[in-house]
Amino acid sequence: MALIALSLSLSLASPVLAQAVSDPTPLQYRDAAEEARFHALAAELRCVQCQNQSLADSNAQIAHDLRREVLVLMQQGNSDAQIKQFLVDRYGEFVLYRPPMEARNALLWFGPPVALLIGAGVLVWVVRRRSRGIEPMDKSEERW
Repeated sequence: MALIALSLSLSLASPVLAQAVSDPTPLQYRDAAEEARFHALAAELRCVQCQNQSLADSNAQIAHDLRREVLVLMQQGNSDAQIKQFLVDRYGEFVLYRPPMEARNALLWFGPPVALLIGAGVLVWVVRRRSRGIEPMDKSEERW
């Protein structure tokens, strides 16, 4: 009975625990151009906690902190490339939605298309091989 009560209380409390953290103080932009640049840059960066959300979309506390840090770096005069490099140095290339193509990550860029082509080639080879191996049967060779 106690186990049922515990699981019921946890299931009722889970929506409260799962709520997103709200940003207590909104970001202050100098002008509309800075705001547009900030939103474009935040959309190109990945939340380091959520993994499948951009920095702009995430409600995790670290995303709020990183958005604030990105804005401060922008207001200090850093370029987008400098801000991205700062975050890559701190969190790794995972923070970039579009990492640069380099020799060490070429498999990530070219692996899926190459695997698809190899699979299509194997499929064509198997179909052709089977079609050559099956000969039409004469009516006289039918067996009941």
